[in-house]
Amino acid sequence: MSKSSGTESEIVTCGNCHTAMPRELRFCRNCGYRLGEGIAEYTETVRFSNVAQGTTSAAASADFNQYGGGPMTPSASGAVKKRKKRMSGMTWMFLGLLIFFVVAAGLTAIIRPVRNNIASVTQPAPPRSYFGIENFDTAENNQGVIFNRVEPPGGPADLAGLIGGDIITSFDGQPLHEEDQMEGLLKSTPVGKTVEIIYIRDGETKKTKLTTIGKEEFDRLIREFRRRPAGIGRFGYEENDSERVPVPGTNIFGVILNDVSSSMPADLAGIKEGDIIIEFDGVPIRTPQELHARVRRALPYSTVKVVLMREGQKMEIPVKMGKL
Repeated sequence: MSKSSGTESEIVTCGNCHTAMPRELRFCRNCGYRLGEGIAEYTETVRFSNVAQGTTSAAASADFNQYGGGPMTPSASGAVKKRKKRMSGMTWMFLGLLIFFVVAAGLTAIIRPVRNNIASVTQPAPPRSYFGIENFDTAENNQGVIFNRVEPPGGPADLAGLIGGDIITSFDGQPLHEEDQMEGLLKSTPVGKTVEIIYIRDGETKKTKLTTIGKEEFDRLIREFRRRPAGIGRFGYEENDSERVPVPGTNIFGVILNDVSSSMPADLAGIKEGDIIIEFDGVPIRTPQELHARVRRALPYSTVKVVLMREGQKMEIPVKMGKL
């Protein structure tokens, strides 16, 4: 800054823009130039010789007002009240960007897990294979996987000749020891794949092949059977009063009837309580569930051959089926 000669009230001019200004002012209110510092952030700092003493002279206040400084009023203690510092536009912009990035980071942390959860919920699971077998269970001594019955009629297992009571020891080349393995293989086997099945029936190892189906086809087969025009067969015994038992003198199992309904097809054909059924309509019977399934699929009013054991004697009895 440059000064003009004179007395205490002499006027100085800005060394940058040459605007007149009070001698006590350490910056130019026109361009912001500060003595010895160049262009600087705007601060209203005025050096008055009497400020240190806690008072403000009328001349200093008037001189300050003359150059646009605004009124300066002393506080209750007599000290000059200075104008509060204001943040510049760049500072506000920096704070705005900082707030934006903080909020964006917070929203990302919330939205990403939600999006992942939605994706995991809505993403369809791979189709599971079915081959028409109900209620897998681990066989005795973990020698394989046993099941109760083949269902529905016309399903892969039915077409492959499997029946309830068979013990599956290998599925598509994978040895089986427990039911969890079987469930895992069904989930990983593609729908429509033909696989080799190794199983045990009546102590004899056998092989067969079947082609897996999807749930849609599985459900369709069940619906068609339940809605078939011929209806459901009826035999005349209490399923809950039948059980799987070993047949004396053989290495096979059969199903003993503990309750035969009076005046129903089985009773009319001469079947009695305590008889052990080992074959129904040409199909080996090894579990109560398989017997029940075969009775239901028998055509009403048709005649089926029932093979049973009675007091150690093997008998064949034709039974005319009823309709459920």
